[in-house]
Amino acid sequence: MNPKKRLKMSLNGERVDRPPCICPGGMMNMVTAELMERVGIYLPEAHTDARKMADLAKAVYEQGCFENCGVPFCMTIEAEEMGARVDLGSQIYEPHVIKYAIDSVSDYEKLSGIDLTKGRAKVVLDAIRILKEEVKDMPIIGNLTGPISTASSVIEPVVFYKELRKKNAEAHAYMNFVTEQLIAFGRAQVEAGADVITIADPSGTGEILGPRFFKEFAVRYINQLLDGLADLHVETIVHICGHMKNVYKEVNEVHSNALSFDSAVPMMDARKNLADRVLMGNVSTYTLEFGSEEAVRRLAGNCIKCGSDIVSPACGLGMSSPLRNIQALLSSVEESDG
Repeated sequence: MNPKKRLKMSLNGERVDRPPCICPGGMMNMVTAELMERVGIYLPEAHTDARKMADLAKAVYEQGCFENCGVPFCMTIEAEEMGARVDLGSQIYEPHVIKYAIDSVSDYEKLSGIDLTKGRAKVVLDAIRILKEEVKDMPIIGNLTGPISTASSVIEPVVFYKELRKKNAEAHAYMNFVTEQLIAFGRAQVEAGADVITIADPSGTGEILGPRFFKEFAVRYINQLLDGLADLHVETIVHICGHMKNVYKEVNEVHSNALSFDSAVPMMDARKNLADRVLMGNVSTYTLEFGSEEAVRRLAGNCIKCGSDIVSPACGLGMSSPLRNIQALLSSVEESDG
């Protein structure tokens, strides 16, 4: 069974020979310093060059790290295309917003939409087209920054969270605008050749928003985004950070094929509360960066034992993560019997 078929079947809840082992990209970045050194392709150049982006994505599976290619390698493209100013980072730290585009949700009509014909949005689409042409049996994963995380990258986050309550109607109008931009970008990724779309919304946690606003804003707009892709029949993964114990009911309402959590969520607990869902995760990225190969293997086995259908890191990899640990993760999953 090739990795593309295995992932597709897993995402649809079908029985497979063993779990897939993936790292989607986007927030869950899989590029490390050692990988860049090995293949001679570096960030930040690969953030703006489609050929380099595609080749670095291919290196992830060619070097025996994960069973997918994923682009982009950050979660700032959508905010940048809507007017935020972004520092593209370095080989050490990732791109980040350095100037917000608007001061209040009331100003959202001043924002530009995502232009898919230029900028880094086009780089991502061109990279996916290259991968579609050159990669056959590995799944290509396109990535979107989730609605809450995008919205709070375009406006100062503290202001944004306050205005969810103080300017509720305008906040919803702003969120609708942001989500429609994400739908357009996601659809373009699928049309370019993405087999799967992953949505990561680390700023839209139940801990930050509370159960009420988590449902009203995070779940609502993630589902609007997912529903906007549904007619393309693409499999989807949603990654949400933080503890889930107070929002499992709301999380179960998310329309994605799979749900992914960080290492704050015990996989056994997630399986108990989400018995019928496809779950992904959640090997500690701290252990992947600083632990031993044996510790990585032990965590991978525990994830599978506790109910993970798709094994992945719990978050983006630290840049100093050694390839031997990442390769140990994949080999331990390959050796499992599912």
